[in-house]
Amino acid sequence: MARLGLALAAALIAVPVPAFGSADDGCADPVAAPAPHGERPLSITIESALQVGRLGLTGRQDGNAVIDPQTGAKQVGPNMVDLGGLAFQGKATITGQPLKPVRIDLPRSVLLRSPAGGEAELSDFRTDLPGVAMLDANGQLQFNFGATISSKNAQGGDFRGRIPIRVEYY
Repeated sequence: MARLGLALAAALIAVPVPAFGSADDGCADPVAAPAPHGERPLSITIESALQVGRLGLTGRQDGNAVIDPQTGAKQVGPNMVDLGGLAFQGKATITGQPLKPVRIDLPRSVLLRSPAGGEAELSDFRTDLPGVAMLDANGQLQFNFGATISSKNAQGGDFRGRIPIRVEYY
């Protein structure tokens, strides 16, 4: 059984919706222009990055693992073994107009790269949000997200990437 070591991690950044507020590197913009109709601008703060820990391939074929958005648990798929390390779901807080519904868009996939040039992919992003996400009476909404990480070309490495998150009022 060949084991190719993979230390897979995802660093993330929130991408703003320019018309409704902004966040850069997970921080709110304190001088954001007011949103249309007197609404408070939206901002997003990343509380914790998505972390997949350490994984290993069992051979020369690609494998994958899933991080659950509710529990942060790691479940390995075919051709992959869990080598330990800290794994947890990503967590973000949205701030804006109290009691307003918001749309949160996560990407279809994100390419992760290692310093040595290897690649892995995050896909199938999931959240613990209800069907209609709404800011609470204080104008906040916290949510967790997870994804599937897949190796590419059976390469190992310390993979990192950025996950763009788009948030806007409904």
